[in-house]
Amino acid sequence: MKPYVFIDRSVPTEVEAFLAEHCTVDKWEESSPIPRRTLLTKVAQAEGLLTAGAQVDTELIANAPKLRAVSSISVGYNHFDLEAMKRHSIIGTHTPHVLDDTVADLAFALILGTARRVAELDRYVKEGKWKSGMGNKWFGQDVHHAKLGIIGMGRIGEAVARRGRFGFDMEVSYFNRSRKPEAEANLGVHYSALNELLAESDFVVMLAPLTLETTKLIGREQFKLMKPNAIFINISRGQTVDEAALIEALQAGTIAAAGLDVFEQEPIPDDHPFLNMNNVLTLPHIGSATESTRTNMAMLAARNLVNALTGQSPTHTVAELQ
Repeated sequence: MKPYVFIDRSVPTEVEAFLAEHCTVDKWEESSPIPRRTLLTKVAQAEGLLTAGAQVDTELIANAPKLRAVSSISVGYNHFDLEAMKRHSIIGTHTPHVLDDTVADLAFALILGTARRVAELDRYVKEGKWKSGMGNKWFGQDVHHAKLGIIGMGRIGEAVARRGRFGFDMEVSYFNRSRKPEAEANLGVHYSALNELLAESDFVVMLAPLTLETTKLIGREQFKLMKPNAIFINISRGQTVDEAALIEALQAGTIAAAGLDVFEQEPIPDDHPFLNMNNVLTLPHIGSATESTRTNMAMLAARNLVNALTGQSPTHTVAELQ
């Protein structure tokens, strides 16, 4: 008998077809996010759950007594209650590596967009304000040959470093919980202590995963260490940064600008200060959002789920659950 799985969001047709070959599939049919109460009802008989951010916590587990595996279409898995899943022997999987280059591309979109004030100047032209030559008040910053600091040197960090080092001739340093000698040798990057990286970098890219240790890793004291012309980029998780401290640093001119794809609260509230700041580029958490990458992520998540439910070894289990 095929295992019963529930899909809590729309996935590509080929992904659904693959799951249907191996499982009995039920899915959320609407384009809007599934309400929590509906999800709790839907997982009552589920042995597997395919999701991209549903909170897998004690409440969900209590409502899903048959649940054996949860596969997330994401790299991050901070929506997993790891201890609760471990107690109930629920396998958790995620989809690393598929999106490395896509997210690294977005990092540089934010770097270039903030440095050259792309969104701000686009509005300036479209609002009919471009009537003569541009004075130096509209000048941006060079990216080429600048100093790039990367916090979190995983595979995405290495992809960002590669673009900076070989695409823009940047001097690249990184901070990580462990050194990466191979990356240092292959990419020509160097390890720095966090405070040193913050003080020396023209662009700081946050890529550390969200953990207890990295929650609000960058706050008021860290922003004070940065150059006044420095630009801060966050494409990890909003909670890795103290947003109030970042707002303060931007308003006070402690740093020059920020490019953000992630926020403490998502979607960002309509009255958030970032939305009225010309020196902040805001994106709606689209790091991996290209059609090919999202399809590949969903297919990998589906394969992980099928493997977990059919006694095979999933390729990408969450290490903390092993």
